[in-house]
Amino acid sequence: MKIFMVAICWMLAFGTFAQDNAKKLGYHEIRLDAKGNLLPWFSTDPGKSYDHIIRKVWNFWNTMRRDPNGLPYYMNHQIWTRDRDEQRGIGGDQIAMALSAWRLLYGYLGDERIVDNMRFMADYYLTHSLSPADSKWPNLPFPYNTFTYSGIYDGDMILGKGFTQPDKAGSFGIELVNLYKMTKKQVYLNAAVDIANTLAEMAVVGDETHSPLPFRVNVHIGKVGVIRGGEKNELAYNYTSNWTGTLQLFSTLESLGVGNREQYRKSFQLILSWMKTYPLKSNKWGPFFEDVAEWSDTQINAVTFARYMMENPKFFDNGTRDARAVLDWVYKELGNDKWLKQGVRVVNEQTSYRIPGNSHTARQGSTELLYALTTGDQVSKERGIRQLNWASYMVNDDGESTYPNNETWLTDGYGDLVRHFLRAISYFPELSPDDQNHLVGSSSVIKRMEYKSDQIKYETFDEQSDETFRLITKPTSISFGEERIECSPGRAIGEGWSWSPMDKGGIVIVSHLKNRKITIAL
Repeated sequence: MKIFMVAICWMLAFGTFAQDNAKKLGYHEIRLDAKGNLLPWFSTDPGKSYDHIIRKVWNFWNTMRRDPNGLPYYMNHQIWTRDRDEQRGIGGDQIAMALSAWRLLYGYLGDERIVDNMRFMADYYLTHSLSPADSKWPNLPFPYNTFTYSGIYDGDMILGKGFTQPDKAGSFGIELVNLYKMTKKQVYLNAAVDIANTLAEMAVVGDETHSPLPFRVNVHIGKVGVIRGGEKNELAYNYTSNWTGTLQLFSTLESLGVGNREQYRKSFQLILSWMKTYPLKSNKWGPFFEDVAEWSDTQINAVTFARYMMENPKFFDNGTRDARAVLDWVYKELGNDKWLKQGVRVVNEQTSYRIPGNSHTARQGSTELLYALTTGDQVSKERGIRQLNWASYMVNDDGESTYPNNETWLTDGYGDLVRHFLRAISYFPELSPDDQNHLVGSSSVIKRMEYKSDQIKYETFDEQSDETFRLITKPTSISFGEERIECSPGRAIGEGWSWSPMDKGGIVIVSHLKNRKITIAL
């Protein structure tokens, strides 16, 4: 477990893998700009570098070897090793993180293998992880396979069989809704509704030591358990601040007009009010991780909610200001200054495991970029780019993605890493490569994306949405359905498209109100 590995990890972190002579970081020789600030390792152009590591990481995941039980390695384990990690099952949010990242990646690459992988993971997990329909907490996924090669997810890493983590169910639920939007497969929406119904029914008014839903609960008896052979840790089991996914699940199902909408609204307000009243004021941002039995504040809970506040300002009086306070709390509590000479402050994972993380630093970086986009703060933009540059060094030439202490976590290094680079690109499209055509952002889920040399064809779930592309050349035309639409001189109001040239290529923003199928002629 992480909390028992800290000493040896720090020895490794400052040993041969991440040399302290400022010549090497992670897998690669350090590259600096004229001012001595860190550049990405693959190219001095962030767009080319970020694109390179995104592709490498996806390919590593997609071609990962299979285990003796026939499943891909990532369906059985939380850490990649050249042999096998026989002791531990998957990470609690491993499947949801991959689904979250691959949804964005599909729009970026248009590779149908990505959707195939998403469907495989969701189908297998749904058929091998859910709590019994007649239990007190029914139809929730278990986060862990207590017997590594069983192919069955049946409990919690710390408390064993029968225990689940409701926050992870919420995160998985919203990704099922998104997968339904991509595929129109009703089974994903039905499962998401079942998850939401249980979470909404079980949510209660929380307080400073109890979140509206517990962190760990026995689905059969409906109570928080006691760690075997140890002392009961009330706060670590009764409390978590990781409710962003659950909030998104409730609001999205309500907007689709499915499920118990009245109960979703009630539970949404209950959880949101608790988040504002307690963690946002107390900075108790834990716990999250499946392998920690004690209280631990985490960067992931804090910064995920900071992003949610900026993306949903209608729910907050001072969301941007509060998001800044959360980001600053992270630097105060979990900031790591080892690479300050290279102009970058990185982020440790959590208070019980103060190790700099690839996905955690990338999350901080992408959220700094969202803050910069929201406020125009140039310092935040530069800070965020350097943090992403630092995270790029954790990806090897073959796509293995590690912490700087040589631990390859299949959550942090893959789904959770890739989505932060893709989010960063959506905020600032100039961070995408200038010699390729890519969708970099959409307000809708993308159902189909097809890139060809002479055209791009895509379909959105929503009739009304906006898409942003980084293109090599200005389109010759864009059609909404069968109707050809002329380019607008500025940002299109309502329906239309605009072109903003850059040094190389430019940015296209497409806005449509009643058409889902768009063709961009190149």
